[in-house]
Amino acid sequence: MRATLRRLGDVIPLPVSVRPDPAANFLVSPTVAVSADPAAADIAEQLAKLLRRATGFPVPVTEAGGSIKILLGGYDKNEAYRVDIAAEGVTLRAATEQGLFNGLQTLRQLLPAEGRGIGEITLPGGTIEDEPRFPYRGTMLDLARHFFTPDEIKSYLDTIVQFKINHLHLHLSDDQGWRLEIPGWPRLTEVSGGEGTGVDGTGGGFLTTAEYADLVAYAERRFVTIVPEIDLPGHVNAAQVAYPELARDGEQLAPRTDAEVGYSSLDANREETYAFVEDVIREVAALTPGPFLHIGGDEAFSTPPEDYRTFLTRVLPLPGKYGKRAVGWHEMAAVELPPSAVPQYWRIEPADDGVAQAARDGHQVIMSPADRSYLDMKYDKDTPLGLDWAGVVGVERSYDWDPADRLPGVGEEALLGVEAPLWSETLRSPADIEFMAFPRLPAIAEIGWTPRAARDWTSFRDRVAAFGPRWHAQGVNFHRSPEIDWIDEES
Repeated sequence: MRATLRRLGDVIPLPVSVRPDPAANFLVSPTVAVSADPAAADIAEQLAKLLRRATGFPVPVTEAGGSIKILLGGYDKNEAYRVDIAAEGVTLRAATEQGLFNGLQTLRQLLPAEGRGIGEITLPGGTIEDEPRFPYRGTMLDLARHFFTPDEIKSYLDTIVQFKINHLHLHLSDDQGWRLEIPGWPRLTEVSGGEGTGVDGTGGGFLTTAEYADLVAYAERRFVTIVPEIDLPGHVNAAQVAYPELARDGEQLAPRTDAEVGYSSLDANREETYAFVEDVIREVAALTPGPFLHIGGDEAFSTPPEDYRTFLTRVLPLPGKYGKRAVGWHEMAAVELPPSAVPQYWRIEPADDGVAQAARDGHQVIMSPADRSYLDMKYDKDTPLGLDWAGVVGVERSYDWDPADRLPGVGEEALLGVEAPLWSETLRSPADIEFMAFPRLPAIAEIGWTPRAARDWTSFRDRVAAFGPRWHAQGVNFHRSPEIDWIDEES
């Protein structure tokens, strides 16, 4: 049995340059081997493993002589790669392991669905040359309103990297729960991370410092940067339940398991507030090797505007003090930002003066408009999970927009990238994550990777339709959107 030959460009995200050559198709035979530069041995082993699953052949990894070659060198951009498929062999080349990993994901999509062991397969001939449009292509997972275990997060990581997503933003604190152990402040997780926390009291749990470090390392091996978020000065009821002295009048507050927002706030006029905040930022920065630390800053409705400015003026420099770039929801652009700070736009309004001013001042912006990129919005009015305050967001709506057009004054040159947040008020399982993320997250991934002029909804719809059997083979609970003419079986 042989799998149907895929076309060279039938991958997500669509590559920058695809030059098919049908006369150069490569037959993966029982004698195939993968060879690699020593520094690329891990990538070679990953590719060999995929080939073993697809074909059932032994596919050894050697230092030289393999018909499939993994080579470091030839590019000056970290994420760029080139794949050449010819009748005599396949060559994957990049300047960095990250570039090779990106190319590996492209080759993976040219193979049949994993685990089939069908014998000889054919790879489509030609050349792919590729690099991303934006350096930041992310998704966010809310652990505060419902906690997901390290293994569940790792499983999600393994799925998203197939689409060259390279940042995972973890929302670690909110009114309903605190999800990361902080040395020196044990009650944050002892009281606000345990059973009964989360929306409806069903999302308890937290990451120990050791589990977080292991998760960060797991992500790094897949070239994903973890972006931790501690939401301040609002969304802090869980912290104040654990430590009443952080409340404005020191009273013992009650835990909250509803989904309301905007009612809690740290006191911007007390030094105890800043001692707590600096302790937390220092510890989170020490645990996180990546360059970013997200300080939230959104929906601080119960913080008076002058107090909000006072708070952020004190707090925004702290990530930089500990070697990180401050990221925050775009409300933080109401104050003068440190030079490296990154506002993240999340609302649905057609303009935002603060973000436009930040862009004029030279700040990079992450674009996450809720009416296009929020994965927790319902697909349609009948979707059993999700919210609809930003409207319903189908797959085409997730795909058919451009971040360089989203806000006046925030053009291509101001964008660090795009992110698709997934809030967890209605989520209860990994299957729920998958249902809301797929197929919309691949749409956002293509926006972040593929040149604007090359993107086309009809093409994307056809390519994602062919992913159905692949997701089925991986056990991914994707949403079978009626917008897509799904292919049910890969022949």
